[in-house]
Amino acid sequence: MISKEEAKQQEQSKKAQKNKNKKKEAKGNNKKNQKDVDSDDDFLDQLIQQNQEAQKQQQIQQQQQQVIEDKKKQLGPDYVEGDPITNSRFVDNSGIRKLGNWEEKEWKQTQPPTIPVSKQFTQGVYPKGQEIPYLGEKSSRISKDEMREKDLIHEYQLQSLRRAAECHRQVRQYAQAKLLKPGNKLIDICEKLENMNRYLVEENGLNAGIAFPTGCSLNYCAAHYTPNNGDNTILTYDDVCKIDFGTQVDGWIIDCAFTVAFNPVYDTLLQAAKDATDTGIRNSGIDVRLGDVGAAIQETMESYEVEIGGKVYKVKSVKNLNGHLICKYHIHGGKSVPIVKSNDNTLMKEGELYAIETFGSTGKGYVNEDLECSHYMKDFYAKPTAVRVPKAKSLLTHIDNHYDTLAFCRRFLDRDGQSNYLLGLKNLCDLGIVNPYPPLCDIRGSYVSQYEHTIFLKPSCIEVLSRGDDY
Repeated sequence: MISKEEAKQQEQSKKAQKNKNKKKEAKGNNKKNQKDVDSDDDFLDQLIQQNQEAQKQQQIQQQQQQVIEDKKKQLGPDYVEGDPITNSRFVDNSGIRKLGNWEEKEWKQTQPPTIPVSKQFTQGVYPKGQEIPYLGEKSSRISKDEMREKDLIHEYQLQSLRRAAECHRQVRQYAQAKLLKPGNKLIDICEKLENMNRYLVEENGLNAGIAFPTGCSLNYCAAHYTPNNGDNTILTYDDVCKIDFGTQVDGWIIDCAFTVAFNPVYDTLLQAAKDATDTGIRNSGIDVRLGDVGAAIQETMESYEVEIGGKVYKVKSVKNLNGHLICKYHIHGGKSVPIVKSNDNTLMKEGELYAIETFGSTGKGYVNEDLECSHYMKDFYAKPTAVRVPKAKSLLTHIDNHYDTLAFCRRFLDRDGQSNYLLGLKNLCDLGIVNPYPPLCDIRGSYVSQYEHTIFLKPSCIEVLSRGDDY
């Protein structure tokens, strides 16, 4: 038998062992917990490190993107990192019918364009356009010192116009070299052309920028067509496409157009409009009757015949389309230059600015409104009218601030961040504040060509401001 004392010792020993085991277990648990804590800390550290690396990578990408954006602002919207930039002026236009090549001459631009026009001519003196003597008894004006002195009265206006004209030349040179190819979407052509136009003229609100939306009217459509967003029409080899765009500086507008065709079957149609436009320019002048200019244009245009698909068509002047006087911030300034014979006895006057444009058609020679509208313009003579629809009121404020009486299109409003504006735009049209200008079309299946230049009637001579190597 175990004595009482021995039993007590054994009990104490068991308690001591039990306490020892508890301490050991507690120590083990502490180590495990510590290990778990250490593991959690490592995981958090890894997350923090990964997050920091991701943020760093994002910052690097943002910096790289910013560098590209800065270079685009500096070197133009067609700049691509790594692509060559050349100083050559030459553009081979043999693929586009009836356009001359841009020849190698001294110039201050690159290909693709990377220098705004004002940076090329830092003294603010821009190239003159082609000078053409007046016809008849006024032809001697070009050699008279008195008339040359009178030219200086218009010099400030002419420098704005020449800057806009030089921009127009360089933009269309770029478009002919890079954009106007079969297979390209019309909307891409228009937007890239317009972005280059904005860059080269250094768009600055109403002081300088795009004068009106880029027209790219196809085939039987003569004018006022530009794609709305969602329009995926493609330029094809067999299309006849009128490229009509404008540039403005200080509100003075260069309005100039040419026809793009790749199939030689349309050569005569294009040549008819080209020659008719040049005839209209030569016959313009101080105290010339507008009806006489129209008669000369029609005679030239309708001397042409074109064979398409085995059928011969007489080329017709489109009787209800005209050239026009251009005023400051006012593309159609009140006088029209007909392209058919008329009894219009209105006289051209010294110091006036005109768009001489002609349209030759294989159809009826008469256009009607057709297709979806894209062009709009605030009425130059609109009287103050109460606008009660909030969306229309805010849209009118936007139009006043960004376009005033210059033409715009739905793509421009989309680009400006305007949304859900169609009902507001319709309200402004219903009130007569804004006018819609739907596409103008001859009969379906016909083809229409167009050429246009902007001229200034100086005291000494006609200056064809927009003339270039191409046409």
